[in-house]
Amino acid sequence: MNSILLEIDGAIATVTLNRPQALNAVDNAMTVDLSELSSRLEQDEEVRCVVLQGSGEHFMAGGDIKLFHQGLEDPAEQRKLQFERMLSELHATVTRLRRMPKPVLASVKGAVAGFGLSLMWACDLAIAADNSYFTMAYCHIGTSPDGGATYALPRLVGVKQAMEIAFLGERFDAHHALELGLVNWVVPAAELGSETRKLAERLAGGPTAVYGRTKRLINESLNHSLPEQLQAEQDSFITSSAGADFAEGLRAFVAKRKPKFIGK
Repeated sequence: MNSILLEIDGAIATVTLNRPQALNAVDNAMTVDLSELSSRLEQDEEVRCVVLQGSGEHFMAGGDIKLFHQGLEDPAEQRKLQFERMLSELHATVTRLRRMPKPVLASVKGAVAGFGLSLMWACDLAIAADNSYFTMAYCHIGTSPDGGATYALPRLVGVKQAMEIAFLGERFDAHHALELGLVNWVVPAAELGSETRKLAERLAGGPTAVYGRTKRLINESLNHSLPEQLQAEQDSFITSSAGADFAEGLRAFVAKRKPKFIGK
């Protein structure tokens, strides 16, 4: 997986997009590598937090435009087939990140554009360096968004703001992204690595199975009626109450000490 680096340190898996010469733009190889790696990490019960970041100065500048341009020499039907294969793999990755029963943290800097935005939104939390800049960008190359952007964006910022971001494709900075609710934290670029590590360690030390249930409840909430959501919450709470982390949390609270969750 030359296009992606994986480092597992204890319960934290750090996934690094590794095409810095192309601003980590996604190509065919990265598409396959992301799909395979997300599948592996989804099933790995020893990993309790996943960090997604980019190598070099940027997170991800979207799709590889040079690669797309080269494909203009191919017949239109062949191009459609190639993009169908690529997007099927990328969308499978987005789906796994959304359903992964553990926290996924995006750590972004520099360019976050196109599918890079979709990938960040597929993560549960996002911390951004203050040198980050964001743009949907799709309108500038004459195509509609992908990667779940049109699902995530209106839910995060509302329909009117989503239309503006998608139609105009203007660039905005990290502080505006924070104001819009697109990222959770903005930190000085020099501190991105250390602040990301602090968050990852905190998440990896938490009640992982409970995080997974909470993640599912939140992600499914907009598709449920109130009675359906209440029933889902009841079922999840009852399941959690039978777990070792619930007992540990109660004992730690009564003893006024920090809990030591096992995540299962």
